Amino acid sequence: MGKDKIRRFAEIDTFSNVLQLDAGKPYQGKWALDFFKNDNPVVLELACGKGEYTVNLAELFPDKNFIGVDYKGNRIWRGAKTALEDGVPNVAFLRIQIENLNDYFSAGEVDEIWITFPDPQPQLSREKKRLTSPRFLDKYRVLLKPGGCVNLKTDNDGLHAYTADKIAELSLPLHARTEDLYHSEFADEVLSIKTYYEKKYLKHNKNINYLKFSF
Repeated sequence: MGKDKIRRFAEIDTFSNVLQLDAGKPYQGKWALDFFKNDNPVVLELACGKGEYTVNLAELFPDKNFIGVDYKGNRIWRGAKTALEDGVPNVAFLRIQIENLNDYFSAGEVDEIWITFPDPQPQLSREKKRLTSPRFLDKYRVLLKPGGCVNLKTDNDGLHAYTADKIAELSLPLHARTEDLYHSEFADEVLSIKTYYEKKYLKHNKNINYLKFSF
């Protein structure tokens, strides 16, 4: 591990808005009241990376609580540090494996889920690791409140098509779908938030896919 990564891992241990591994478990079912000290809706960004989407959403919606979830602490460091420096109080980061999500949140505790530019896991042998595979969809179904939505933004056409197929197979309500977000009617202020990776893709004229669905 490089010196920079070691420094960041040590630093996030001191951040009041970062919980690592088992430290997040006591908040299960009580994130709004016990961690954020309010009764506002809880929104997750899964595989949040550097946390740009989490922080930007929190700034746009101060009446909601946002939690970025990722296992890579050196990436979480950036979003957590930005939120602290900018005084954004409705942001937290949880460093866990996403497959363990249901150990940290109770049924019906989450209002909305964002998945922005996740690893598409293109190999067929890794289908179960895709964040929109049936394995993960079953987890989201439990965590989301009735009517709660999942948003997927991805540059990967294969993951977009795979997710659309799973939505159809499971007869899930599909609220929005486009294979070219920025030339569609869906490109509002929220969906125009751009992550570090998205900016790289757009420089190469890559189309951005978007899906919104519920259970």
